[in-house]
Amino acid sequence: MSFPGKVFNIAAKDFRVELRSKERLYSMMIFSLLVMVIFNFAFDPGAEYIREVAPGILWVALIFSATLGLNKTFAAEKDQDCLQGLMLAPMDRSGIYFGKLLGNLVLSLIISGITLPFFSIFFNIPIVSSLPQLLFVIFLAILGFITVGTLFAAISVGVKGGEMMLPLLLFPVEVPVIIAAVKATGMILDGKLLIDYSMWLKMLAIFDVIFIVVSYVAFEYLIEE
Repeated sequence: MSFPGKVFNIAAKDFRVELRSKERLYSMMIFSLLVMVIFNFAFDPGAEYIREVAPGILWVALIFSATLGLNKTFAAEKDQDCLQGLMLAPMDRSGIYFGKLLGNLVLSLIISGITLPFFSIFFNIPIVSSLPQLLFVIFLAILGFITVGTLFAAISVGVKGGEMMLPLLLFPVEVPVIIAAVKATGMILDGKLLIDYSMWLKMLAIFDVIFIVVSYVAFEYLIEE
């Protein structure tokens, strides 16, 4: 089997497990919607300033719900003592990383797709006309977040209190992604042209490329106990 086929099989296995239990899916979805509800009561949807705070609200929901999913990246393998077996599989260990990355990415994008309509309804912000640009920013930002998050999830899986350790490692590194995502989203919702927020898109793309390469090189060594 080719390397992409092995990566897809790992991602498909994780997705099938998730579809049976729906543990991560439900927890991520409930958290994301809960953030929308809380901020909906905290801010008046008709207020003039809502467009200024709305991008931050959206990314609080998406980033923290994605972190919930990342905490469970290697949970099944750890609970069943299957991680060593996965590492002994006849494939480059980077395939494990990319399989987990793909599974986490798909799950987080699904949650993002569920969150967006509620965001538009709760805060009375039309997003239909700017949906393609908004989805592109979400894809780049979520990819960057999941790229680093999957790597750090491999580090924390064998550490006592790893679920507490993961956010402490992750959020400082992800500051450029969060800033760029919030800035680009705000400009898109304000109807700005591509040239106005292209700098933030470039920042997201550069971050994604750098950390995909770094993770590819480092994963084999970090997954070792």
